[in-house]
Amino acid sequence: MNVRALLPVVAAAALSACTPLRAKAPAGTGRLGPTLSPEAAARLGISPDDQAMAHFLRGEVAFANDDEDVAIAEYEAAARLDPDETRIRGKLATLYVKKGNLDAALAQAQHSAKASPDDVEAQMLLAGTLASSGRDEDAIRVYRGVIDKAPDTQEAYLFLSALLSKTGHQADATAELERLVRRNPGSALGHYYLGRVNAAEGHPVEAEKRFREALRHNPRSTVVLNDLGLVLEIQRRPDEAAELYRRVLAIDPENELARKRLASVLVGQKRLDEALSEFRELERIGADPDETRMRIGLIYLEKGEYERAKNEFRLVYASDPENPKVPYFLGVLYAQSGEQDEAVKYLLQTPKTSDYWVEAQLLLATIAQKRGDVMAAAGYVDAALAERPDSIEVLEMMVTLERSRKRLPEAVALAQRLVAAQPENDRYLFVLGALQGETGDRAAALETVRRAIRINPDNAPALNFVGYSLAEKGENLDEAEKLIRRALELQPNDGFFIDSLGWVYYQRGDYPRAVEHLERAAELTGDDPTINEHLADAYRRLGREPEAQRVYKEALDKTDDPAQRTRIEEKLRSIERAATPGERSL
Repeated sequence: MNVRALLPVVAAAALSACTPLRAKAPAGTGRLGPTLSPEAAARLGISPDDQAMAHFLRGEVAFANDDEDVAIAEYEAAARLDPDETRIRGKLATLYVKKGNLDAALAQAQHSAKASPDDVEAQMLLAGTLASSGRDEDAIRVYRGVIDKAPDTQEAYLFLSALLSKTGHQADATAELERLVRRNPGSALGHYYLGRVNAAEGHPVEAEKRFREALRHNPRSTVVLNDLGLVLEIQRRPDEAAELYRRVLAIDPENELARKRLASVLVGQKRLDEALSEFRELERIGADPDETRMRIGLIYLEKGEYERAKNEFRLVYASDPENPKVPYFLGVLYAQSGEQDEAVKYLLQTPKTSDYWVEAQLLLATIAQKRGDVMAAAGYVDAALAERPDSIEVLEMMVTLERSRKRLPEAVALAQRLVAAQPENDRYLFVLGALQGETGDRAAALETVRRAIRINPDNAPALNFVGYSLAEKGENLDEAEKLIRRALELQPNDGFFIDSLGWVYYQRGDYPRAVEHLERAAELTGDDPTINEHLADAYRRLGREPEAQRVYKEALDKTDDPAQRTRIEEKLRSIERAATPGERSL
């Protein structure tokens, strides 16, 4: 079949056009008009090549009109007349693959490749069809053959590399790409895919080099610009990434990926108004409206504009009531604005299939805890822990709840899991040590919290914990003072730290300085019964019994610890006995 055949085909088409219309189309008539039988074509002097061309052109018209069934019928007719024409076989193979008829597609590709063993296009068709049929190793063999015969065929390297990667031969896949760029240093695609490999393997610097080389050869590739932007984000170079995304948008203003990434970078930089403008532009160009509204809602949430945020999420909820994310975000918004009943209503609607279900349970637990319903809070956290047993966030909340329920051994066990998960986390070590101290295991508590200080010498609560623990026992008071003063350098107005320093002076017998610090601590904390008890103890040592009596009573009103109540009541009785003639002060 060749160009010279076009003239007889035109004549055949003219004859066909003159055929009278019939009520029922005869055999051999398609939607594109009647065709001639081989016998009729022979009588008219139309060769098989010319007939093949006619069928091929009819197939092309049908293919262009997405009429795949007619296209297949015409290409098949052309193939019967001209069995060695690779273009016809290629068209058929492509359509058979689209129809899911892989066996037929492979048969066409094999026929074409066998008839034209040196035809690169035919061999590439065979390799692609083999890959589509799941015969990866055979496809790899054919692609290698193409490269051997035609080493400048860029597509062969790219497809071969993709197949090698798919079959687990990543080193070989990379080697083929490197082979390509050595053969053709100007291959933008070769450098690009090598960059993709570098990025996937966690080597962003190498990926950046490859992407920049790809851009040197194809500076307007929006795909490469977007991927390079992401690599720069990974390297924490947001300004450069944003500039690349803007370059993409200058080339293609409706590039959704670039605009989304740019908006995300702006959100990360807290440039919320600029990010909002980008998301509004995404709305304009028809990006997923629900996803875009959710992003806009989250920006309003970040800005503290809760009513606007609620409006965006309510629009999404009205559009898609089954959206698994929206109830959680609405719950967060209502909780932030103090509407706890509404928050609970939406949080309870968060489906268990949602990525935010565990977070919804934790927020429900927080609301329940604020309402004083510790048992309900524990139930929510228990459910979250069952769903995500290794979640640090869930374990943290469970520790807090178990402590509030006075279940200290359980709280210690959970804190130990936190430390096991992150052994270098000084905050978790401090929490564990504090809980060990509450259980009465003072030695373990001090050892644990000292570990926290070794990891982070600026952990102020840990410094104060060790300092106060020593002062409470009257041991190593110089070390205790040094630790507490370091904590106060970090947090100078912390009333509890000031109380600890006051207690060091008390244990040394320097009661005036003790009172000075303890009064300041009581002023800062206001309602801590232990600090009030310390201050009253210091007043007594200075003979200021009326003041001591008043402050002891304040502490008694504030404490819910039975042991402390008993201790303070005895101190008050002691003051009363001392005030009675004939009684000695204790």
